[in-house]
Formats: sequence, C-alpha cells, structure tokens
Amino acid sequence: MSLESVRIDLAQRAPDLSIIVTECSTATVDEAAATHNVEPDQIAKTLGVKVGSGPQAKTVLIVMAGTKRLDNRLTKDVLGGRPRFLNGDEVLALTSHPPGGVCPFGLSKPLPVYCDESLRAFNIVIPAAGATNASVMLTPARLAELTSAEWVTVTS
Repeated sequence: MSLESVRIDLAQRAPDLSIIVTECSTATVDEAAATHNVEPDQIAKTLGVKVGSGPQAKTVLIVMAGTKRLDNRLTKDVLGGRPRFLNGDEVLALTSHPPGGVCPFGLSKPLPVYCDESLRAFNIVIPAAGATNASVMLTPARLAELTSAEWVTVTS
C-alpha cells in the first residue's frame, strides 16, 4: 500500500517524476547509494521525529543528506523542543511507509516536513518512495516544493 500511495501522490502532483523500483534493497543509505551509483549524502533520508513533550509535542518529518546526523541542540533551537526518534511501528502508523522506505510523499496523514540545508549541496537527491526498494530522483528545491517543506539547519 505504501508504494502505491506514493505512486498516487506523485501521479497527481508530479507526473513527470518516475519511481525507480530496484531488484535490490535501497533501505539503507549505503545500499541506496551503491544501487544508484551516487554519493551517500545524495540519499535523502527521512526521519520521523517527535519534537518536545507533553501537549505541545509535535511529530514531524526531517529530510537530510544521508550521512548527516540530527543535532539535538540545533533541532531544539530551530523546532522548539528536544527531538525523539519515532520507532518503526510509530513511523509506519503515521506515514504508511515501512522503515527503509520512509519518505515525505504519499503520507497517510499530513505531517510537517523540514528539509535540512545539507541537501542543497547536490543537484539531485534521492529519497525513498514508500518501499525498501523504491526511490525517486529530484532536485532538493523540487523536494521541498512538493512537500511544502521549510528549510532548516538541524544537522552537524
């Protein structure tokens, strides 16, 4: 269902983009980079994060360059709370995408999306497309446009 939700979403909003389904896994940054013959940082990994605690907490998706790490201090300063990674079951429930296939497209319900500035170092980035062997290639600007993402600096 998840790959299908991405297909439907992109067919409606970006019919010029093609989903690339491969025989091998693209579930990790290293696997995806090897499969697509690109630098690991061109893989746009999507993290499900809960920011803050209590009734003020919000769940967001953060898309960043493949080898970058979320910086707790920067995230707290930019998004207003300490980040906590969602577990696989939480991500699946919120996005309909399995771990290794999480992307900001075809979500089961709307979530705020933030794109880290680390993506802007590349002409083309490759996020997953709802399955552990599916991806899409696009510019960082198009990724942000399609997801109504805000550009932030939350990696170190």
